[in-house]
Amino acid sequence: MRVIPLFTLFAEISVVTAGPAAYGICQAGCAAVVTACYAAGGATWGATLGATAGPTIVACNTAFGTCQAACWAALIALTP
Repeated sequence: MRVIPLFTLFAEISVVTAGPAAYGICQAGCAAVVTACYAAGGATWGATLGATAGPTIVACNTAFGTCQAACWAALIALTP
């Protein structure tokens, strides 16, 4: 049996996955920002059809999608 150096063992133990907590915080932040963006554009979040949305609302949706994609990175990111 091979002996693992103690510092390697501690290095492995100290790495923690951010997981669901960071993902949930990120999702809440994205939702808050897109709601504010919609309000600034004069629309209501969730009550606007994509076909009738103006360019400001389309930009809000694009930013929301980018934010949601970044949340996946928060889900799997390692935190010390």
